[in-house]
Amino acid sequence: MSLFIASLNSGSNGNCYYVGNDREAILVDAGISCRETERRMKRLGLSMQKVKAIFISHEHSDHINGVTVLSKKYSLPVYITPGTLQNCRLALDEQRIFSFMAYQAVQVGELVVSAFPKFHDAAHPHSFMIECRGIKVGVLTDIGSACEHVTSHFKQCHAAFLEANYDEELLEKGRYPYHLKRRIRGGHGHLSNIQALEIFINHRSAHLSHLLLSHLSRDNNRPELVHGLFSQHADGTEIIVASRYEETAVYHINGIPVSKQPPVDIQAGQMQFSLF
Repeated sequence: MSLFIASLNSGSNGNCYYVGNDREAILVDAGISCRETERRMKRLGLSMQKVKAIFISHEHSDHINGVTVLSKKYSLPVYITPGTLQNCRLALDEQRIFSFMAYQAVQVGELVVSAFPKFHDAAHPHSFMIECRGIKVGVLTDIGSACEHVTSHFKQCHAAFLEANYDEELLEKGRYPYHLKRRIRGGHGHLSNIQALEIFINHRSAHLSHLLLSHLSRDNNRPELVHGLFSQHADGTEIIVASRYEETAVYHINGIPVSKQPPVDIQAGQMQFSLF
């Protein structure tokens, strides 16, 4: 059985990712309004009736803004850790709140959802792996560093939403105050383009067919920049930049292997030279 994936929105203004098969689906995060979620899914030909659960990665507002209304309107269970729930103060029906633990699988129909910890400046942040009959999709965003949890799961992915938040030069020369720049690149903030590229080149598998570059900064990145950067090393993997303004297309993940180049060591200076 194949998986179908889409980003409904990706960025600091809201994050919501769809992963499903022919019969059921989940949302990872619900950071845009219920109405906007419905609109975007309708444009994609996706049915909210197939969505069986929402999984929350952490408590920041761009990941939870729509969850209360969505859960209530569609009677959806919300999977969330106690630490995250305590810090986000959502007005959820207690009967629809379910806890999850890292590396403890949650079965949603034929979907198997596993969470794993990550470095981010939140109370209890997690990323997710969704599997159906051997096809695996990773949702790897809001990550401060490429720890072993991240790289070991990325190696298994047939498709992945991978954060590429900022270009180092744009961040350094940009208008953000020093304390915010330090937070973003301080190990518990976000991945840079080059950090994400290192993960892609050195840890992808031969069956990574789709890479959706996610959570791009509005001020410190450019979609065309990051797409060009990754396309140089795509080697058969389809590169998509998930927008902060609209949904992506729906992508069909079937597990067919793609070609793979040998790992290389990426240096910032070398990468700038190859770009320009």
